[in-house]
Amino acid sequence: MVVTVWNNGTLRKSGAGYGLKFDIADRERFFKREWESVLLQLEDSSIEVEVNLTKRSFWGATCRELINAELGLWLARNGLAPWAKGKPPKLLLKQIKGNRFILIKSNVRN
Repeated sequence: MVVTVWNNGTLRKSGAGYGLKFDIADRERFFKREWESVLLQLEDSSIEVEVNLTKRSFWGATCRELINAELGLWLARNGLAPWAKGKPPKLLLKQIKGNRFILIKSNVRN
């Protein structure tokens, strides 16, 4: 699935405030409400990030973001954050099995 990189408007060196935003259809198709978290393997990295799914905002109609500081650091290390205003990167997120996914940094054309 294609995901949009997201930031809460504050650029922090800690990576906090960065995440991935999902279309409602993709969220409903690939994520289960009974999962407490998902594991994201970050491409070209030994890092696997556990991201909380129990936030009501993820399951709401407007927010739908997975947020994690380690993800923000990975985005910055790979030149994907920060970005030009109004042009957040779009990345690929592939489900490996169950609640395990791999985030692929190949930028998808807008």
